[in-house]
Amino acid sequence: MSNTRLSPEDQARVDEFVSTGVNSVERKPFRGWMLLGVIVVVLTALSLLSLVLARFEGAV
Repeated sequence: MSNTRLSPEDQARVDEFVSTGVNSVERKPFRGWMLLGVIVVVLTALSLLSLVLARFEGAV
């Protein structure tokens, strides 16, 4: 068992709370590389859009 300061009754209440509601939903593992890829794609697309608009307006 872990090193805890809670009494067994309090730990039971914490365990019950953690296993209910939003905490009980199974989630896919966090994919940091996917998030980084999406950010890079979005930033690249916005940069290209700004270049196209600047050339269209004659600023570049």
